[in-house]
Amino acid sequence: MFAILLQHAAGAGEAEAPNVFNVDLATSVWTWVIFLALLWVLSRYAFPPILGYAAAREERIQKSLDEAKRVREDAAALLEQQRRELAEAKQEAQRVIAEGRQDAEKLRAELLERAREEQQELVAGARADIQRERERAVETVRRDAVDLALAAASKLVAERLDAERDRKIVEEFLSGAGSAPPRG
Repeated sequence: MFAILLQHAAGAGEAEAPNVFNVDLATSVWTWVIFLALLWVLSRYAFPPILGYAAAREERIQKSLDEAKRVREDAAALLEQQRRELAEAKQEAQRVIAEGRQDAEKLRAELLERAREEQQELVAGARADIQRERERAVETVRRDAVDLALAAASKLVAERLDAERDRKIVEEFLSGAGSAPPRG
């Protein structure tokens, strides 16, 4: 058939000049037959794989879009969770800093109180030491005064009394003189 069509087309071409607007019934019929045969072959063998590939591609694209949407939502949820955790961590850090300041202030107050107590103890101890040293010095001065008075009295008095008795008399005199108000 195809050969007849070619002969007919070759014979017609020699007789007249081709014209695009001339409609030839035989050519139109054969064009439709070839078109329908090609359409049937394509629909039977080519279109199913092409449409299957297109459907699979569309499904992959939809899955990718769904996956991207899910990942974006997960990322947004994780971002929000990280923001909350960061805010909580900041609050915890501020709380720890505040507690540290309070503990440091408390420790400072305790150390100051201990230092004051130790200072008072040192001052009280120093005052007690000073008082003892003063009493010792006064006692030493009294003894030295008694000894000097005895030495002076023994030179003045030609006869010598008992040294122990002399000391007792002078100490009694000085004790009385020490408690009496000074003359001025």
